[in-house]
Amino acid sequence: MSSEKRAHTIEVHLFGRFRSLVQGASAMEDSVLYVPCDEGDRIQDLLQRLGIPMEEVSHLFLNHQYSAASRMVSPGDRLSVFPREMGLLYRQYFPKVE
Repeated sequence: MSSEKRAHTIEVHLFGRFRSLVQGASAMEDSVLYVPCDEGDRIQDLLQRLGIPMEEVSHLFLNHQYSAASRMVSPGDRLSVFPREMGLLYRQYFPKVE
């Protein structure tokens, strides 16, 4: 993807079973999607576009900060999405940014 197109997207890193959303994904490689970002979008809007129900999400990291789904996003941000089955990994270690 060209750097111009990436300037209007969010880099979404998917983990666990969410990797299946990336065609040809492998456990040995990063599973990354570039999702269009509109002004005023929140993490939950991006997840909805990807077809990921909030009740299946455990942890969200926006630009390496443990984040709430209601947090605003901007083009160029990096979002990491972890499924419920990976839920015990981070809860007690990071404060959540709203």
